[in-house]
Amino acid sequence: MKKKILISFGTRPEAIKLVKIIKLLKKNSKIDLKICVSGQHNQLLYQVLDLFKIKPDFDLKVMKSNQSLNLLSSKILKKMNNILQKYKPNLIIVHGDTTTAFITALAAFQNKIKIAHVEAGLRTHNIRFPYPEEFNRKSLGILADFNYTPSKKATKNLIDEKISKKKIIQTGNTVVDTLKESLNLLVGNKILINKIKKKFFFLKNNKNLIIVTSHRRENYGSGIENICSALKEIVKKYNNLQIVFPVHPNPNIRKKVFKMLKKVKNIYLTKPLDYFSFVYLMKKSKLILTDSGGIQEEAPTFKKPVLILRNETERPEVKYLGGAVIVGTNKKKIITTVMKLISNKKAYKAMTKITNPFGKGQASKKIVNHLLNNI
Repeated sequence: MKKKILISFGTRPEAIKLVKIIKLLKKNSKIDLKICVSGQHNQLLYQVLDLFKIKPDFDLKVMKSNQSLNLLSSKILKKMNNILQKYKPNLIIVHGDTTTAFITALAAFQNKIKIAHVEAGLRTHNIRFPYPEEFNRKSLGILADFNYTPSKKATKNLIDEKISKKKIIQTGNTVVDTLKESLNLLVGNKILINKIKKKFFFLKNNKNLIIVTSHRRENYGSGIENICSALKEIVKKYNNLQIVFPVHPNPNIRKKVFKMLKKVKNIYLTKPLDYFSFVYLMKKSKLILTDSGGIQEEAPTFKKPVLILRNETERPEVKYLGGAVIVGTNKKKIITTVMKLISNKKAYKAMTKITNPFGKGQASKKIVNHLLNNI
């Protein structure tokens, strides 16, 4: 009899990092795999699903503009419980630190279903930053039967929290798997490359490119205002810079960004980009400013310096190796750090010498092989 596995996720980053695991499990004749999406980030999520040809079996459709975390959580719990009781999986796979991951795992635990947590053990050691993600991942560490960690630091975090070593498997990060596979597809596809280039017809080859992304709750309000103000100052000081800012659809981010930056010369505001287009931009960029965790993991593959637009990071490995700097949303710090890296070749080069600390692209295989032997 086939073993039943349910993979549940709700956001674009989760989908990107689970692509290879889904592909490997679908190939296995001994596995009955079902995909459930919550729709936590509906528009961005389906962009990735379409790109990688992933068709969900269940869609919770819980997304509603500006709903509270409690309302979101209650919707996911109720709908996921119904799916678990009908499908009765042997195991459920969740990823990262989203509300979808935590509530799905809670529903599985209460139905006595095994839980596998991919990208386990990340910590800032501050329960309020990021919020609610730090609480979610700490709780997942306790709930999960298998914690797949991306690094030695993440493994140590779980051991320090008294999680049994038998439940911890260090694999590397699956985002490297997806990134390497995507790069291979891009390199061999001139039609796709030319199509992507046309999207960015406005970019000048003689100007350095900076990519900016921001979406975190902790940066709503004054945080995103400070980031935008810093960007305006930067392009005024350097005429040889151009900034591409794919703007998150959340109105708490979108309204502020367009209000402050829409008419600023050399700053280009775009819709959220498909994954291949963003990979293309990362490769082309000089520097990346972001509050995204996934981009902190991807940038070292391209040897691109990262300025982290947060006060804390649960991925300190890149910072420790010298490839990233935490600037938070401090306007002055953002400006001075960018100026230093643009004008000081030695400082810039020092940040490009690291190798990716999150593995070599074999994490998904390690996870699937372990699961097949332990369901």
